[in-house]
Amino acid sequence: MTFTPNELTSATLVADDVIVHRNVMIAMRDGVHLATDIYRPSKDGKPVEKPLPVILERTPYDKAGTPRTELSVKKPTPMSRQELAIHLVRLGYIAVWQDCRGRYESEGHFTKYLSEGEDGFDTMEWIAAQPWMNGRIGTQGLSYNAHTQMAMACLNPPGLAAMSVDSGGFSNAYTCGIRQGGAFELKQATWAYHRAQEGTDDRTAAAVADENLHDWFAQMPWTKGRSPVRWNGEYEDYLIEQWQNGTFNDFWKKVGIYAAGYYDTFPKVPTIFMSSWYDAYVTTTLENFTALKGDSERPLSLIMGPWTHGNRSRQIFGDVDFGAQAVFDGQIDEDWLTYREKWFAHYLKDQANPKQAGRVHLFLMGTGTGKKTEAGHLDHGGRWIESTDWPLPEAKPLDLYLHADMSLQTSAPQAETAAISYDFDPRNPVPTIGGSLTSGEPIFTGGGFNQVESEAFYGCSRPGLPLTARHDVLSFETDILAEDTSIAGPVEIELWVTTDALDTDFTAKLVDVYPPSEDYPRGYALNITDGIFRVRYRNGFDKPEPVGKGEVFKITISPFATANMFKKGHRIRLDISSSNFPKYDVNPNTGEPEGTSRRKKTAVNTVFMHKGRASKLKLQKL
Repeated sequence: MTFTPNELTSATLVADDVIVHRNVMIAMRDGVHLATDIYRPSKDGKPVEKPLPVILERTPYDKAGTPRTELSVKKPTPMSRQELAIHLVRLGYIAVWQDCRGRYESEGHFTKYLSEGEDGFDTMEWIAAQPWMNGRIGTQGLSYNAHTQMAMACLNPPGLAAMSVDSGGFSNAYTCGIRQGGAFELKQATWAYHRAQEGTDDRTAAAVADENLHDWFAQMPWTKGRSPVRWNGEYEDYLIEQWQNGTFNDFWKKVGIYAAGYYDTFPKVPTIFMSSWYDAYVTTTLENFTALKGDSERPLSLIMGPWTHGNRSRQIFGDVDFGAQAVFDGQIDEDWLTYREKWFAHYLKDQANPKQAGRVHLFLMGTGTGKKTEAGHLDHGGRWIESTDWPLPEAKPLDLYLHADMSLQTSAPQAETAAISYDFDPRNPVPTIGGSLTSGEPIFTGGGFNQVESEAFYGCSRPGLPLTARHDVLSFETDILAEDTSIAGPVEIELWVTTDALDTDFTAKLVDVYPPSEDYPRGYALNITDGIFRVRYRNGFDKPEPVGKGEVFKITISPFATANMFKKGHRIRLDISSSNFPKYDVNPNTGEPEGTSRRKKTAVNTVFMHKGRASKLKLQKL
């Protein structure tokens, strides 16, 4: 169906040369209508009828609101969506902002992620049929608004001509974004708690807000009717469904959360992929890039900063200062908006190519002084490096083996037998102290921190005590490094293990260990990346199986990829344990269906490190 300007909702003049048609209700294939704001150039109060390219953003965060990240170093106050739309219209585009199904002004039932493919396709089809667009549509957006793009693109919608996918867009939500290594990411729980208060009636919002989230985190797993979001059925339903669907099956192969299943037919459109080392979507971003690269008809750009989720105009994340170069602004381009403007100008309006495609920009963390800044943060520093590919072609394998003396060495162990066992009590999980996290406040926060307990972090009961003091944390270190050692690429830990439980988890954390100094008399143990693996999936994420008595097996933990310089005088450390809470849900060790157990059992977990069962850390060295 097409609409002439007069058949759209009445136009409102928002600037001398820009009008908006607010809440145009676009029908989806099932009859649900999604509220859409359409900003167009105007003259004398009437729409300019010349067909123009469109920039589309679909969001659950209020199409009429102010996104937190449309800002820059020079302009630190975020632009509202209306201000951004006016800016884009003046550059020669029509800007279209849409509320996702079941959010704000749109009709329908909100099920997180799973309606975005079809709804995005239907919206694109409607736009492509309008006389006021020229056949080219560019899409943009951060986080969930990146998920909406990849979901829609999997279905090859008409008009799609360019994308800017920022910190999201699931390659496979089972392995990054909802679950990791079989465990459930609890940012889904905090997100649901906060968003369940929006776009609902006042009574429901007040009921959810009145729940004590800290107390509820101590009562996990949540189940139907026994959660702080029970007042909003839509949100509780999808959250519990994600939590309890532990096995990789057809549930995880749906449009919206599984772009990997559509790579073979994915549209050949130029795409920016951007994320950051302390973001929750590192694996998603890098998997999408590596799967879709190499086709001249699909030019790509990859950017990986040191930031937390979407915070590209800052340099301090957690307790760590990554230096003045850490920001996007003035390093990759003038700012993020300018970069996108150039991308869309070339691919939507045939303007000169600024040589963005085919370039990979990565921030190598760790070139700082190691001193405490005036503001009291660790000066970890860093610098940008550029390549034409990921993984970096020049990187070489660096394998570090775990030894029984708690060392990491380039030589494999020769002992005939060597193993370390520990008790993993799910009633006392290892607390999360920073990392690649988002949407976790007020329970957890992302970024770099000294791995020492503090009252600032949920679950810490012994402020000042290093996590390595715990009996359930095995900490392996290299000798003091004789030279700077830069790593950039995937990170894997191969562990030979056993457990006396039917099921348990193993976690791994890569740490940059600073030596003692005047500013840090006890040194500083900076978290770089971490991961987890649930052993019921040792034979495949689609094949859960309880552990047999006395069974010894090898697992692979895959933390997020990273890029960091471990400076001369530092040590590379690997911490092995069985929990990282509240980043991930805690395995009760009972072997019961996931997200359902009301019992907890202490497991005796064992890591082997001897000839024939050599456990190792696999890095890529520059």
